[in-house]
Amino acid sequence: MFQCDDRLRELIRAHLDAFEVRPGAGAAKAAAVALAVVDGAHGPSLSGLPDHDEWQAHAALILTRRSSKLRNHAGQWALPGGRIDAGESPEDTALREMREEVGLALDHRAVIGRLDDFVTRSGFSMTPVVIWAGPQAALEPNPDEVDSIHRIPVHEFMREDAPLLEHLPEGGAPVLRMPIGDSWIAAPTAAILYQFREVCLCGRATRVAHYEQPTFAWR
Repeated sequence: MFQCDDRLRELIRAHLDAFEVRPGAGAAKAAAVALAVVDGAHGPSLSGLPDHDEWQAHAALILTRRSSKLRNHAGQWALPGGRIDAGESPEDTALREMREEVGLALDHRAVIGRLDDFVTRSGFSMTPVVIWAGPQAALEPNPDEVDSIHRIPVHEFMREDAPLLEHLPEGGAPVLRMPIGDSWIAAPTAAILYQFREVCLCGRATRVAHYEQPTFAWR
């Protein structure tokens, strides 16, 4: 069990300091997502995950279910994030999108580092920004963008059956999924979560940019 404390924050920082980030290539649109480490708390239940009614000291990542009203990727699992605006750095964008989507306002002192860019089938180069949020009691979904907010314990990404790899009949790189509860999250979000596990928690320089995404994520 990973506790949301100074020891975990410094472990993640040390692993990211030793990690050589690889930039994306070949995408016309730049985006950033926030991997925000928070404490666990009661929230929308997920099948197969234990529910609880009080604050927990274990570390979790903030994930959302995208609004069912959105034109693209409606209802899919996502990390807070979006397109990088003119004049913004990936860190600027990750912090802004986190504030806009889930009501969590932090400054650049909360940023720990980056993971590899992931180029999506939909034409974005996504820069994952790792952020230490710590204890956060109040998160508020923006109804225009988010249907629900979930705090997924980071130990859930350490399961022995993760990642799930689907080898395609035509060959090439497998599709990567990360199991959570009785369900799963698909790449590109799953690939970023898997690299967070490998680099930030385990200190392994695992690359994920080559993994394929399911066809529903191509649009």
